[in-house]
Amino acid sequence: MEYDCIVIGGGPSGLMAAIAAGEKGAKVLLIDKGDKLGRKLAISGGGRCNVTNRLPIEEIIKHLPGNGKFLYSAFSIFSNEDIIRFFEKLGIELKEEDHGRMFPVSNKAQSVVDALLEQLEKLHVKVYKNSPVADVIYENGHVSAVLLKDGQQISASSIVIAVGGKSVPHTGSTGDGYAWAEKAGHTITELFPTEVPVTSNEPFIKNKTLQGLSLRDINLSVLNPKGKPLISHRMDMLFTHFGVSGPAVLRCSQFVVKALKKWNVKEVMMSLDALPDRKEEEIFQEIIKLVKGEPKKSIKNTLKGMVPERYLLFLLEKYDIDPSEQGGTLSNEKIRAFAQGCKQFQFKVNGTLPLDKAFVTGGGVTVKEIEPKTMGSKLMEGLYFCGEVLDIHGYTGGYNITSALVTGRLAGTNAALSAKKNRA
Repeated sequence: MEYDCIVIGGGPSGLMAAIAAGEKGAKVLLIDKGDKLGRKLAISGGGRCNVTNRLPIEEIIKHLPGNGKFLYSAFSIFSNEDIIRFFEKLGIELKEEDHGRMFPVSNKAQSVVDALLEQLEKLHVKVYKNSPVADVIYENGHVSAVLLKDGQQISASSIVIAVGGKSVPHTGSTGDGYAWAEKAGHTITELFPTEVPVTSNEPFIKNKTLQGLSLRDINLSVLNPKGKPLISHRMDMLFTHFGVSGPAVLRCSQFVVKALKKWNVKEVMMSLDALPDRKEEEIFQEIIKLVKGEPKKSIKNTLKGMVPERYLLFLLEKYDIDPSEQGGTLSNEKIRAFAQGCKQFQFKVNGTLPLDKAFVTGGGVTVKEIEPKTMGSKLMEGLYFCGEVLDIHGYTGGYNITSALVTGRLAGTNAALSAKKNRA
């Protein structure tokens, strides 16, 4: 059996690539090793599917710290607004939520997956499920065929590799694509977990003192060895039994990984500002004023509501302040230390959970070897890449899926055009 275009991988980028190729009139085969297509889509956005983000392109690129700039050309051809129009044409009404995140009005990820699957059917895209690919075959500098694990060999004029990275392996992303890329001569940059919880051996973590406590709207930084912030994110965070998690932590995680490597250290410092809208001096003066107003009141009650109670008791203990002590008997030094702790509580972290626990894979097929306007390989005729197999990664919030859909669109369109040229 011969096809114009074979797409390997039925995740967001693969589905988009197969549809784009089908729309160009190509004879398309979509191969996936799992029994269900769109598994990553179905669990994205907490099961509601955050299909893209409506922020301006500049902002989206800022939210893709892993080679987002590579996508400037791609966005000029197919942008986040085009993604929105694409889904609306498929009958998926979208709504905008905080920070530009776009969700289906139905709040059901499955409705997005179903619409994509219907579109594949309409375009007569042939789908093979439960069909693991053993190898991609190249001949004389051109793609030739795909070999399935059951021994079946299927020829094609162009092949799109859309198999994802190594994160969320239960959806089928187990890093199969890297070997096929290397075989074509491509370089794979070092893989690392991003958007992943961070681990720590600090006694307060080991003793589970703050386990389960979540802090809202805090500012979290990763510090370099000189104590200067490498990156800061203002969002929510959560203390766990192994370290810290939550949106602010996930966004900082890749910088923890990079800092440990860059400075060849076992631990890096993070700094937590629980009151990002206020200055340290202002907090100090306010506490002094409160204490003067009611000197006999216990310091715990005086400070009630300033930060969540568990965190307040933790900070008081850390700065050697007895919660039941009367405010009026506290020294200014202790009050100042507490105010400083509210603004910059520093703790050591020693890494992250492994790649299979990450939401996103950092690293992959280097973008230097990919044509930015087509997603075509610069090294192998007829070979295209899209989605997370590429060395492009972003924060959660619809950015990775935007990158997957945009690169998928370009890969599928150009794979179809190149196949047609070969046929002519």
